[in-house]
Amino acid sequence: MEVVNALGRRKSAIARVFVSEGTGKITINKRDLAQYFPSSILQYVVKQPLNKLEVAEKYDIKVNLRGGGFTGQSQALRLAIARALVKINPEDKKALRAEGFMTRDSRAVERKKPGRPKARRRFQFSKR
Repeated sequence: MEVVNALGRRKSAIARVFVSEGTGKITINKRDLAQYFPSSILQYVVKQPLNKLEVAEKYDIKVNLRGGGFTGQSQALRLAIARALVKINPEDKKALRAEGFMTRDSRAVERKKPGRPKARRRFQFSKR
């Protein structure tokens, strides 16, 4: 099997994934998964599509991850891994779609508007 690549985005985080056959090693920006995401919750989020298809020990994954915070990065990586797995085996798409791993979460920070302190917050109104 050759290397399969895919892209995942969330907020301002971008994950480029390269999946090849191997032993289940996930390397993010030349660091191990546990070192890059010390939180077990974020590690779980990243591995969700692999665990759903029960292929966690079958593939080695190399990741270029940039932008955003740790939550956005982990969710961008989850999407990228799911997309790569579908490229490898298109029959898996239905199972991953049912779990919501194939959908790009398009929510991002709303821009600040002029004449306001934040996007929707208004300055305090004074009648007199």
